[in-house]
Amino acid sequence: MELNRENVLEVLGAIQEPDLKKDIVSANLIEDLKLTENAVSLKVFVSNPALHARKRMQEAVGFNLKNRFGDSLSVEVEVAGLPAEAKAAQRKLLPEVKNIIAIASGKGGVGKSTVTANLAGGLAKAGFRVGIVDADIYGPSMPTMFDVLEEKPTMVDVDGVPKISPVVSYGIKILSIGFFTDQDSAVVWRGPMAAKALTQMFTDAEWGKLDYLLIDLPPGTGDIHLSLVQTVPLDGVVIVSTPQEVALADARRGVNMFKLDTIKVPVVGIIENMAWFTPAELPDNKYYIFGRDGAKNLAEGLNVPFIGQLPLVQSVCEAGDAGRPAVFQEGTPITFALDELVTSFVKEVKNVKDKK
Repeated sequence: MELNRENVLEVLGAIQEPDLKKDIVSANLIEDLKLTENAVSLKVFVSNPALHARKRMQEAVGFNLKNRFGDSLSVEVEVAGLPAEAKAAQRKLLPEVKNIIAIASGKGGVGKSTVTANLAGGLAKAGFRVGIVDADIYGPSMPTMFDVLEEKPTMVDVDGVPKISPVVSYGIKILSIGFFTDQDSAVVWRGPMAAKALTQMFTDAEWGKLDYLLIDLPPGTGDIHLSLVQTVPLDGVVIVSTPQEVALADARRGVNMFKLDTIKVPVVGIIENMAWFTPAELPDNKYYIFGRDGAKNLAEGLNVPFIGQLPLVQSVCEAGDAGRPAVFQEGTPITFALDELVTSFVKEVKNVKDKK
């Protein structure tokens, strides 16, 4: 077969973009197609910018072109994620959920899951319909924090299609990878497997009408984050950090990841956890054991909203371990702090939506 533009496009027209279910030619995913005597170079856009998805597309293009035009053909393929505006109409998934917000952290151990649980509890307390997806695949903690370790999701029939029905605790709908794995077994999954399992908690679940769906992401910035961002139409992300420098450096990377042109998820704001420690016997004292105002200053430096600070309080940890988030306690200083945080969170989410 002669190497010309028409024949190359015919070959490329047989390659499907897996998420869009269309071939890459008819979906207008090809740019900068150039031909020389025995070489082809082009740029292909994919819905999922994760490394494994880009690699798979690169291999598919190279294999098909060489298969048709010969192994001696030089093929140069650049694969990039679809720009955010190309995905703007992607609200077919979870159409009855008003606000889908991811809770992320650059590193582990900063209390991201505890913040997620208490934000969800505070929102439910305020009368909102709330759900949580526990996407922290290597350390799912929501079953413990909401005292549903022994619970299992059930199946419901929705228009003839079987769907997963989330577990409900304190009026909050919850799906966690922890419901589908043995609590004492290590979860050893490769990135694509993990991403597929997590995606099913959105695509194969019956969430119904919700005001807020919070997604407790794994710590870090990796393939799982990219896959989720491309699958789920996020309205925003909240970054949780402690004031210490090592956590702030990772939080900065997290903010920058969500600002990438191929992702462009609005940053709702930063929450500073473990901002200070106040001993029960010295209620008026504050000890800044991890540094002072680090996350607050980071938010200012990155020009993103600062949602609020939470102190390091023993009862918060104890409440999570007992399966009753601290926000449900009555009349304690930490409850007031959490209620203020929830109010600020609702305000910042509204600000993000109003800017769209």
